[in-house]
Amino acid sequence: MSKNIIAEALLEIADGIESGSFAKKPRIGLTILGSEHGLDNMLEAANLAKSINYEIVLIGPKVETEFELIEVSTEEEAHNKMEELLDSKYIDACVTMHYSFPIGVSTIGRVITPGVGKEMLIATTTGTSSTNRVEGMVRNTIAGISVAKALGRENPTVGILNVDGAKQVEKALNNLKSNGYKFEYGESARSDGGAVLRGNDLLQGVPDVCVTDSLTGNILMKMFSAFTTGGSYESLGYGYGPGIGEGYNRTITIISRASGAPVIANAIKYAFELVNGNINSVAEKEYKEVNSHKFKEVLESLSAKKVVEDGADVKAPPQEIVTGSIAGIDILDLEDAVTALWKNNIYAESGMGCTGPIVMVNEKNIEKATEILTTEDFL
Repeated sequence: MSKNIIAEALLEIADGIESGSFAKKPRIGLTILGSEHGLDNMLEAANLAKSINYEIVLIGPKVETEFELIEVSTEEEAHNKMEELLDSKYIDACVTMHYSFPIGVSTIGRVITPGVGKEMLIATTTGTSSTNRVEGMVRNTIAGISVAKALGRENPTVGILNVDGAKQVEKALNNLKSNGYKFEYGESARSDGGAVLRGNDLLQGVPDVCVTDSLTGNILMKMFSAFTTGGSYESLGYGYGPGIGEGYNRTITIISRASGAPVIANAIKYAFELVNGNINSVAEKEYKEVNSHKFKEVLESLSAKKVVEDGADVKAPPQEIVTGSIAGIDILDLEDAVTALWKNNIYAESGMGCTGPIVMVNEKNIEKATEILTTEDFL
């Protein structure tokens, strides 16, 4: 036993001399069962990711490898062993696929955007931050900011993808800003600007963190990762990222069964950067900060539905020509907004502009209609 301890100490000294650091190297796990491209793909990824800065620990069936291997025979066993190794601190992070996170935890993908080759985080790509779509996207924002800060971006910019609920998310984030929570929006590259992003912005990587729902984020990850290969092999980016959620402290980063060796290798490096950046501490600090600015109250306000009373009994005023448009209303609230104007004797129609939902009114009524919609909390 004493000889083994001495041998390990000498090896650590040798590694320290070679790397220039005598700190204990992080251990990054990789489960190697389940890939559509086979075990060879996983072993190639480990070889590509090899570094003097961390150690790679494989979890899977017996294979010929230079890396430490912890043997398991099924994916379920691999995940159980992974959790055990994380909880015991034997490994500091793990890269895996097809893993189910608890509700409240979802993953932050990391892509390389094709327009300018800029990295961008997608919050989120798998998992469910909340069963309420809008609340989930607000929570995704905090998770994305946490990861960006752990990667060294001190003041990351945030953009909201123009999907259902985007305007409600923007309102909630603006409320947090008003309450004192500090973050910066990224500005859309389109001529009308704003924090709500279109496809062009994603291709250019306008924000550091793109906020969306997990299903849309998952599609985006697949598009960014496999658009050069026809879809069967993910060749670009860093994978679907770490599961982040309030109170969650396992650093588990996700790849796809279709992920190729380059993406898996990058996912291992991504996991190391998160460990090196103390992601769990950073996330804990970020949630503590946002909670001090009435985070829970802002989230609770999202579940208070904005329904126009007796909307079915409201009749439209006499029809008018509607060439004036009012943007900024979430599509989920669009018909209620029209009904609210009808109740105030303003004829309105719903529509869809190039940047999203709009309420259309006569030009002479734009100012009054905007005032009503603002008062009714549609804008």
